Amino acid sequence: MTKPIRLLLADDHTLFRKGLVGLLSQEKCFEIVAEAEDGREAVTQAQTQLPDIVLMDIHMPVVNGLEATRQITKALPKTRVVILTFSEEDQDVFEAIKCGAYGYLSKKITPARLTELLLGVSHGEAPLSGTTASKILKEFATASSAGARNSLVDELTERERDILKLLAGGLTNKEIGCRLMIAENTVKNHLKNILAKLHLRNRVQAAALALREGLFSLKDSVS
Repeated sequence: MTKPIRLLLADDHTLFRKGLVGLLSQEKCFEIVAEAEDGREAVTQAQTQLPDIVLMDIHMPVVNGLEATRQITKALPKTRVVILTFSEEDQDVFEAIKCGAYGYLSKKITPARLTELLLGVSHGEAPLSGTTASKILKEFATASSAGARNSLVDELTERERDILKLLAGGLTNKEIGCRLMIAENTVKNHLKNILAKLHLRNRVQAAALALREGLFSLKDSVS
């Protein structure tokens, strides 16, 4: 039997947080291991409970969600932080990803879609809406600190470059595998090598780098 995905929920709005606990607890694939009402508590609980995923609000007291995300991703690289917030401000989106957030979702999301995306996170997919993804791609495409230099991209094999291009197009690991007629696990291994070679944290930054280096065009970006 597959082990449930361990979740930590960090949100200072008690009613919303408890509602989320009740919602996700109904799914056998999830286990709520801790809750936090501010960023400091989120960091402490993450270090104690070692969750697979942290659902993090941005605007919280004591320590905000962005700083908490930075601390958690630095201390616990295997824990994936997904921002869940009402904020759609460009700066919040950009800072969250720079702090190491694995994804960025709006609280307007439907319960079914949230469940689907959290399951995707456990398989290495980055949960982003099309609008959010486009914002991030544009930001990192023009930021000098966003990723690697041309010399690093040149070190990728032809297969790795193909996968990077498809990744930038918004394809999942399974879809990339089908397109290239290779196993999904093979795609995962290639992506791991790509991130290591380019010194990047996640799929989003890799996709942005593909855009910046001309491997992919914004007009063909994810919808």
